[in-house]
Amino acid sequence: MNILGVDYGRSKIGLAISEGKLAEPYKVIRVNNFADAVEKVFRVINQLGVTKLVVGISEGEMGKEQIRFAKELGAETFDETLSTQDAQKYSIAAGIKRKTRKEMEDAFAASIMLQNYLDVNSI
Repeated sequence: MNILGVDYGRSKIGLAISEGKLAEPYKVIRVNNFADAVEKVFRVINQLGVTKLVVGISEGEMGKEQIRFAKELGAETFDETLSTQDAQKYSIAAGIKRKTRKEMEDAFAASIMLQNYLDVNSI
């Protein structure tokens, strides 16, 4: 089962993939607006043969937009609170260069959220 984890943002979307019990960062895509985000994520879903989609949800207004995004894609949702901060902390500890960290931060956050989802759901 190919599971895609999504860290939705208004300008960047982090993607992570899992084909088993481990999530790994996939890539970050830049988007112009909500419709562009939906279209680009659908393209990735089709390219990778994704069978399940999980969108990370935070709090407040952004959380409401993330829920709308998940519904548009027919995705499950999962709490992503602090995943970006954890991604920064872990990538610094791993010695990943600043430029790479900045470019892939959202994909790292998506992989943390997806790994938490996999762990909780014993997939």
